[in-house]
Amino acid sequence: MHGLMMDYPLTVPAIMRRARTMFGHRPVSGRRPDRTITKTSYAVVLDRADRLSAALDGLGVRRGDRVATLAWASQEHLEAYLAIPSIGAVLHTLNLRLHPDDLSYIVNDAEDRVLIVDESLLPLYEKFSASTPSIEHVIVIASTPGSARQEAPHDNGLLDYEALLASADLASSPAVRLEEADAAALCYTSGTTGRPKGVLYSHRSIVLHSFSQGLADSLAISECDVVLPIVPMFHVNAWGLPFTGVLFGCGQVFPGPHLDGASVLDLIVREKVTLTAGVPTVWLGMLQELDRAPGTRDLSALRCIAIGGSAAPPSMIAAYQQRHNIKIVHAWGMTELTPLGTVCNMPAGLRDASFDEQLRYRARQGKPLPFVEIRAVADGREVPWDGATMGELEVRGPWVASQYFNVDGPDQRFSEDGWFRTGDVVMIHADGCVELTDRAKDLVKSGGEWISSVALENALMAHPAVAEAAVIAVPHPKWDERPLAVVVLRKDQRVTAEELREFLAPKFANWWLPDAIEFTSEIPRTSVGKFKKSILRDTYRERYMN
Repeated sequence: MHGLMMDYPLTVPAIMRRARTMFGHRPVSGRRPDRTITKTSYAVVLDRADRLSAALDGLGVRRGDRVATLAWASQEHLEAYLAIPSIGAVLHTLNLRLHPDDLSYIVNDAEDRVLIVDESLLPLYEKFSASTPSIEHVIVIASTPGSARQEAPHDNGLLDYEALLASADLASSPAVRLEEADAAALCYTSGTTGRPKGVLYSHRSIVLHSFSQGLADSLAISECDVVLPIVPMFHVNAWGLPFTGVLFGCGQVFPGPHLDGASVLDLIVREKVTLTAGVPTVWLGMLQELDRAPGTRDLSALRCIAIGGSAAPPSMIAAYQQRHNIKIVHAWGMTELTPLGTVCNMPAGLRDASFDEQLRYRARQGKPLPFVEIRAVADGREVPWDGATMGELEVRGPWVASQYFNVDGPDQRFSEDGWFRTGDVVMIHADGCVELTDRAKDLVKSGGEWISSVALENALMAHPAVAEAAVIAVPHPKWDERPLAVVVLRKDQRVTAEELREFLAPKFANWWLPDAIEFTSEIPRTSVGKFKKSILRDTYRERYMN
């Protein structure tokens, strides 16, 4: 039909053109593995991304080919984010915290042709390189800033990143016509319940997801911001923040491998960061650092910490606000959602409510972003939005996966009518606000009734002596399962299991209370920083079998 809008593909190159035209002066900085601070601009990053595109084309990378990265958060990693999709290839970020066997499986499943790797991570690559025959070229990012490797660290044909960019022939690199439905990036799930699965993102899904993060009722990212993604660039594309940053021209800061509380705080102060994002365990560590020396750092530029990946304890949200005047914004998402699905901003009706009432709301995961549709299902039926009835959260939308990469045929994670089954058990309130109660696999079913491990964990971490807590199900001869709490105490703090049970008692029915509480020095984590409850279940199952 004549008279309709232009057919303008939503693609990563379109994001780059906007940034080149309007935001070339905006800053990009970061910390190298050797702790050196680097500073540059979008103009430089975009020019180098063009050179990387030309270099990859010269190596024979073509439309649809997968180019893997094994790298920390850095300027060079951002260049790869932009360069690889721009020639029609697929950016594939490898999770450097996975076991080498998992990395080998993922590379082979993706059939990666090229690997871009940090020099400091070459020893990790060597552990699985022999079992990944699809990789034809390995490009090494030198650890020392601004220096090209004079020779490969081993006599096996490694290519130097800086030398490759310097020799790139921009004139001979052909223009590639991209469609918004073309594949742009590939991420694999962490594989905590089986083999990792690939999620393939289109250019369109990345652009729309980036737009969503700029909305006022989302993360409100704009040119005025300086964003520090603590969530790694190898995990769901750092929650999409690098793409969003380029789209809106905000400053970007990359932490490299240094994610301890002191290093993160130093970057926030030094670079005047306005927004940062990561999983709760990161911010528990930074809170302890802040509490050791309150008021000694200028955090006045920081407007928001976005927390996702798992439910943040309300006690932590309150501590940041009351002790350090730092706002926490809860969010929820998954690899299959590019990843952002919901954000919990304060609704108009609660702006004048008490702190405690606001805190109860802020501890939820929030309302779905525009075009992300939600429902909760139990026993095959959609449950009411009453804030009380639990069901598995199902979602659909323009940046939600429709199937997994390299998987054909029916998949139980997707409903017959096209919704993605998240595996998260939630309650949805009347206003559409999602409240996470548990992962389906982490619920405790005791005597036929459900107990939320998340609720117990959050309550335990509100105790002043408790640093971290994880709750798992252990076998019980009468009740089938009972909750067991595994607790890490704060330094120099003492509390007994009975004292913790007494602390919980006013908040829960008696049958919810853990039968036992184990104390440990550390709770195992997944590759992205979440508590790895599968290891806890394996550790304690036999002890409680009888």
